[in-house]
Amino acid sequence: MAFGRSGLGGQAGGSGGRAMGGGAQRPLSEINVTPLVDVMLVLLVIFIIAAPLMASALKLELPRSNAAQPLDAPHFLSLGVDAQGQLFVDGQAVADEAALAERLRAAAAKDADTELQLRADRSVPYGRVVDLMGLAHEAGLTRIGFVAEAQAKAPGS
Repeated sequence: MAFGRSGLGGQAGGSGGRAMGGGAQRPLSEINVTPLVDVMLVLLVIFIIAAPLMASALKLELPRSNAAQPLDAPHFLSLGVDAQGQLFVDGQAVADEAALAERLRAAAAKDADTELQLRADRSVPYGRVVDLMGLAHEAGLTRIGFVAEAQAKAPGS
């Protein structure tokens, strides 16, 4: 009983194995590329994710200047009108329109870019809101924003 490579493509005549100097077969030289492709794809994904993070982490020594001051947050003044017509400036009740006009003039004198955020109850007549807008404009406040609540969406839409 022979344990050689007799039926595996060796030379006819079946002379022994390698040690015997018989017909040597070529070694298996195919490389399985599937794991190589898998590793390369994983590295590609990692670099795609990491590249923007490395670019934003650019370390710079920026020059200093007095002209490069950070911008102040925009100033705003909140004017509220409740259902009874009571006026509120930044949450504090105001006695009458003369006191309101004085507060608006003071805010405009402090910063001309102050925004007036107008919050009026649904039941306040439109004419009253227009009067308050005119009062703010006369005081020097030209930036007026209207504050409203978003409507609740119906379920399923």
